[in-house]
Amino acid sequence: MRLLCLLQLVTLAACSGSRSRDWAHHGAPMFADLTVRELKAVRAYMHGIPELELTNARSKTLKKNSILLIELHLPRKHEALRALDRGQAKPLRQARVIVQFGNHTKPKITEYIVSPLPSPNSHEVKVFKGNRPISFESRPITQPEYYHIERLLKKIATKAHKLLFETTGGFSFTNCSDRCLTFSDIAPRGLGPGERRSWIMLQKFVEGFFIHPVGFEVLINHKDVDPENWTVEKVWYNSIYFDSIDELVEKYESGDVEKIKLPEHDDSDLYSTYIPRGKSNTPSDIHGPKLVEPQGPRYYVDRNFVEYAGWSFAYRVRSSAGLQVFDLRFNGERIAYEISLQEAIAFYSGDTPAGMQTKYIDAGWAMGASSYELAPGIDCPEIAHFVDLYHYFDTDKPRRHRNALCIFEMNTAMPLRRHFDSNFEGGYFFYGGLENNVLVLRTTSTVYNYDYIWDFVFYQNGVVEVKVSATGYIHATFFTLNGLHYGTKVYNYVLGNLHTHLIHYKVDLDIAGRENSFESIDLKLVNFTNPWSPKHFVVQSKIHKTEHKTERSAAFRFGKKFPRYVHFYNPNEKNKWGHQKGYRIQFNSHAHSVLPRGWREENGISWSRYPLAVTRHKDSEATSSSMYTQNNPWEPDVSFEDYIKNNEDIVNQDLVAWVTVGFLHVPHSEDIPNTATPGNAVGFFLRPFNFFDEDPSLASKSTIIVRPGADGKPKVQRWTPEVIGHCVTEKPFFYNGTYAGV
Repeated sequence: MRLLCLLQLVTLAACSGSRSRDWAHHGAPMFADLTVRELKAVRAYMHGIPELELTNARSKTLKKNSILLIELHLPRKHEALRALDRGQAKPLRQARVIVQFGNHTKPKITEYIVSPLPSPNSHEVKVFKGNRPISFESRPITQPEYYHIERLLKKIATKAHKLLFETTGGFSFTNCSDRCLTFSDIAPRGLGPGERRSWIMLQKFVEGFFIHPVGFEVLINHKDVDPENWTVEKVWYNSIYFDSIDELVEKYESGDVEKIKLPEHDDSDLYSTYIPRGKSNTPSDIHGPKLVEPQGPRYYVDRNFVEYAGWSFAYRVRSSAGLQVFDLRFNGERIAYEISLQEAIAFYSGDTPAGMQTKYIDAGWAMGASSYELAPGIDCPEIAHFVDLYHYFDTDKPRRHRNALCIFEMNTAMPLRRHFDSNFEGGYFFYGGLENNVLVLRTTSTVYNYDYIWDFVFYQNGVVEVKVSATGYIHATFFTLNGLHYGTKVYNYVLGNLHTHLIHYKVDLDIAGRENSFESIDLKLVNFTNPWSPKHFVVQSKIHKTEHKTERSAAFRFGKKFPRYVHFYNPNEKNKWGHQKGYRIQFNSHAHSVLPRGWREENGISWSRYPLAVTRHKDSEATSSSMYTQNNPWEPDVSFEDYIKNNEDIVNQDLVAWVTVGFLHVPHSEDIPNTATPGNAVGFFLRPFNFFDEDPSLASKSTIIVRPGADGKPKVQRWTPEVIGHCVTEKPFFYNGTYAGV
């Protein structure tokens, strides 16, 4: 009878696991990005509504109504969980659509929710907290607006042609061939809400033009939807401000302003290029190591659903903000409902107006839609599974970004765990080790000059690493002596400006269910009489736990002492040893706040006040930032501070952790031509903390155990094929284990 009951329990567990997997697979399409068919159907539906009077987004006029963005609108969590946890019907798919109404007496931005997909027939207006309208001036910049900015710059450059030509040694903005100038525009676009004024700096249009400023910057007011009404408000040249181009040109001609003359441009100077130079002792006639899969991939991908070594998850790349993972499970048990990139900022300092004004808030540049093709063997291993992404931003038809996401398994070349058990007599009792193979989900965002590499790394022991690596070109301005307070000279006339990168993530944890609590763990020194030597005292550390019961209590400010451990747990579920099942967040970050609390632009990034804040889940608090924050950080449409202002109870609730990571970057000569990834990667780990009864990677069959046999020869115990294959080595595993004097 006992055996029969045991068999029934095993069967039920197996059925439950299989059912959990099937439901996860069934629910994954809820989170998939919109297909080309869906994107086209939404566009056609919106263009078919007469009162909207929509026209093509890429037509040159700004006085028009057009679609800026179409992307997936996520289902409410409780609706999604009915499909994921019970296998019920998935909620209808919906699209989020941003429309620019430039052809109104008072231009505006309106967001719509369009449904059902793939054949939409209804729409409703999406509102933000407080029902506040979205400022038209806060919209992201688009190609038609750049077209008119470039036209105005041609007029400006024509007036200042002689100055620019003489300054740069033969470069010009118009009528040029291989000696052309280009420009970079700076954001935010103004100093307060309702403005649209951009500083523009001119650069030599050569490979790596980001680090070729020429010392000419101009402030353009382009708020009006009629470009004929745009004006030049300021000009900066040789550290002097002028009220107009005419004033600068007049003083330049009369000799009232000191002239700049850049060093003669040398085409053979490879300064900003990737072309190799310098001495290398590495042989160039043979390739370096490559990643191989001797018997093929060990992970499973079905559209946006992925399985690997006990893990399963769904993913998407949101056009506005980037990579997201949903319904993250280990062995069928959900760890997190959502882990998603929310925002990335780079706040600069400088001596020129462009340097001091630059505060990039990258969702405002459609950070997710800035995902471009990945190079096999460099961006991802050649063996990776590559995925095309489709975006609809500032376009009239969906855009295919070929091979813009990759999935691959790799060996970290570091054991997951190992032990050599010495007998201290020249031999050993056993050796045990497990190779550390991980699955990587990767995409990138090239937001103008900077390249961000976004990784989710899944380990066999139930750990998830969320990481960003920064590379690309530094943001550089024209060198001045005073500029050395704000950066480093990296070329004859170039200053690499200091800046701080901050990245914000949403981590919606569901540890053994939705009812979770949060505590911090620190150490306190205790002093007590030594029980076995009463004349002495023992001083040692003792675990000190603090339960955080409200959102304010769980919002940790930068500049304050941060707890040693931050622990999310289910107070209602325990492991085999009586501990509440939990996960903790471990930071790999050097972040700090970038502006004083409440200081102008800081209001738009109030999340940056906190390395960690914990809130109750609300569908209305889906994101911590928006596409409009870049150009209206002063009165943001999404204010993270509002999420914790009401100070709700967070005990035994559905909790969301909001995580800020980042680093300071003071550019240096080794950032030429590009910032390198080593040392410029930050992120966090989700680590099980009594969630399991033991290390779940014990299920891996890649373990090797070696024991000395009775005959003195090593006896190898393994659960995988002895010979790996010709791609790696034909030699079987060998281990000796002895050590002796020589």
